Amino acid sequence: MKVSVYDTYVPKDESTIMHFDILVEDNTDLEDVYSYGKAYLNYKGISDYKLTTKECNFCHMETAPAHVEKEIREKGFYIIEMENCN
Repeated sequence: MKVSVYDTYVPKDESTIMHFDILVEDNTDLEDVYSYGKAYLNYKGISDYKLTTKECNFCHMETAPAHVEKEIREKGFYIIEMENCN
């Protein structure tokens, strides 16, 4: 499966920026990408944050490994935590 990768940076607090990638099936609507990012942020305890192109941008496309493809088919998205996500 070809997936689109959205590079995302969100303030965790006043001095820390969370960096994570949102992986979705190619041609996923941008509003859905933002919705998936918001669901992830809610899971991490950051509620009421509105993602925009300022924080979340298309980065590239790649072929997803089987475990990523499985999760995208089940949930619609896959998150790769890069920095300051825990």
